[in-house]
Amino acid sequence: MSENKREEEQVVVFQLRNQTYGIDIDSVLEIIRMESIVQVPGTPDFVEGIINLRGRIIPVMDLSRRFGLEAADITVSSRIIIVETSDITVGMIVDSVSEVLRFPLSCIEPPPPMVGAGNVEFIRGVALYDQRMFILLDLARILVDDEKNVLSLMDTEAMKILV
Repeated sequence: MSENKREEEQVVVFQLRNQTYGIDIDSVLEIIRMESIVQVPGTPDFVEGIINLRGRIIPVMDLSRRFGLEAADITVSSRIIIVETSDITVGMIVDSVSEVLRFPLSCIEPPPPMVGAGNVEFIRGVALYDQRMFILLDLARILVDDEKNVLSLMDTEAMKILV
């Protein structure tokens, strides 16, 4: 299995603002339907709030707003992808999740240099597979240290709100 890992990658494929993205399946804990999100004052504007996932408080962010885009429209296809990155568990609101895909590592290319500098730090590569293109995200770079600190503190603040 470890040899396969070096030769191919398995990603969760999702849509966000008419673009197709992929994140390493090893970072994904689960994918859930949209549910009621409790807002927490004083959080960054891309943080929607928190959810109670089977007794565990999870901060949830709107990935569209995190990328500097318009807030996501919530539809029946919208999902929250629960991921773990840099010792933080966080939910990411996406427009839809379409599939889990496995492709050879040889399909991954670095992001083109002319990609807008604003969000390029989140992109670890572009996969061209089966006549489709996927933007592969680097979850560790989606949040800067200050934002990670805010999200990790949200558990404590959330407990005050919920009690």
